[in-house]
Amino acid sequence: MSDSQSYRSQRKPSHHFDSRAAYLEHELSIMSPRRWRLNLPFRDYHFEVEDFVPALAATIGKIVMVAAVVAAFAAPLGLSDGFVIENVRFEMLIAALLFVILFSGVLNPNANLAGTHGPMIPLIPLIVASGGHPLALGVMVGLFGLILSVTKGGTKLMMLTGEGVRGGLLIYLGAVGMIGQVKALFAWADGLGMGYVAFAVILATVLMYALLARWHMRWLSIPLGAGIALAIALLLGAPFEFVTEPGVPHLSPTYWWGESTGWQMGWPDLGSFIAVAPFAVLAVAMWSPDFLGHRVFQELNYPDKAHKVLMNVDDTMAVASVRQVVGSVLGGGNLASSWGTYMIPAAIAKRPIPAGAVVTGVLCVIAAIWGYPMDLAVWPPVLRVALLVGVFLPLLEAGMQMTRDAKTCQSAGIVMFASAFVNPVFGWSLTMLLDNLGLIGDRERGKDLAHIDRWIIPALTFIVLVGVMAAVGMLPGIPALVESFRQ
Repeated sequence: MSDSQSYRSQRKPSHHFDSRAAYLEHELSIMSPRRWRLNLPFRDYHFEVEDFVPALAATIGKIVMVAAVVAAFAAPLGLSDGFVIENVRFEMLIAALLFVILFSGVLNPNANLAGTHGPMIPLIPLIVASGGHPLALGVMVGLFGLILSVTKGGTKLMMLTGEGVRGGLLIYLGAVGMIGQVKALFAWADGLGMGYVAFAVILATVLMYALLARWHMRWLSIPLGAGIALAIALLLGAPFEFVTEPGVPHLSPTYWWGESTGWQMGWPDLGSFIAVAPFAVLAVAMWSPDFLGHRVFQELNYPDKAHKVLMNVDDTMAVASVRQVVGSVLGGGNLASSWGTYMIPAAIAKRPIPAGAVVTGVLCVIAAIWGYPMDLAVWPPVLRVALLVGVFLPLLEAGMQMTRDAKTCQSAGIVMFASAFVNPVFGWSLTMLLDNLGLIGDRERGKDLAHIDRWIIPALTFIVLVGVMAAVGMLPGIPALVESFRQ
């Protein structure tokens, strides 16, 4: 790159622009990240106050999601809440020091941060019951993810997913998640005999989000919403106390994979890898719609000239895969995916990946060692509001923006119907096949695709995923085939 075209030579101070948004869009348009090469602060990107918001949202989301995954493993294994907290702190250090800062902040700013695979949480008890081992599952997920990344399968599936299918998937995920969070907050408050706390928190959140949308400041929604929820709940008398003290978790893999320490499972055998294989395939298959949804937020919020800073799906898969294997071998219980609670607010705030990634890594280290922020992040009023305004409402809005005509609405309706029938992976793969065949949506779209893209790849994707779902018992009314074979 010539010096005249470098980021540093093209950068201008913010006071040269008529608005803050214009300045941020200019920053995005002049950036040219070095893929798998050294990217340095102030030479290739700058830090802005807006980077703190997605970093804070990502840290809150990380604590919440990793705790949910580890707790889902720990419960059927009979492990304590203390184990869960210890493992979450360990996972945050792994993510921050080895991957968030190193990969997304330095080596490849086009790779989104490797976060947590939320859709797999409901399946974890079934994985444990099937004889699955967290380390075996992590290694298999990483292996399959690397295969998909190297073959550029993620980019191909993204290209074959039409606007209507994308929009419908986002609407479904946003609506279901939003309803689930509201119900969970009321269930918590009703359990305390304080239902009015949930009502007040949700009402304040609605008003806050509406005002931020009006003022074009939705990027503030997570920290502001979490703060308002915390203040209201405390003022109305909801009980809260700090229980996690400062400290450093165990760092040795031999501790975590000991027979009587850590997971208390020892190292996995061949049978453990066989037991988790169907679940690992399913986990990686779920990545494509997940990653796709995150990149869409950049496309909707970034200027047209900012194509160089868009998230690379295949590179993100590669980083998530490596992070999964390394984290699992070291002793962590996280299941990796693209980091939605970072990418969504970062895209809305018009910020690129690397600067916020560095800030996120620092905040994760602070939270893991300090301990007390973890108690705040998992307290229901803070947790539910953060997920509502930071993930599910933006998903819903983005999906609605993508379904503005009859053709896209038709595909969107089918993907939502099929997702409600089975799950979003089934809905996405089936509707992608129907859409590319021209049976629904834009019938002219499929005519521009090669034969292999029009039906062979979508059909194979659908068949493989349905086979895996049938094997693990995810098809309604059909017993798990794996369990049938065992019997």
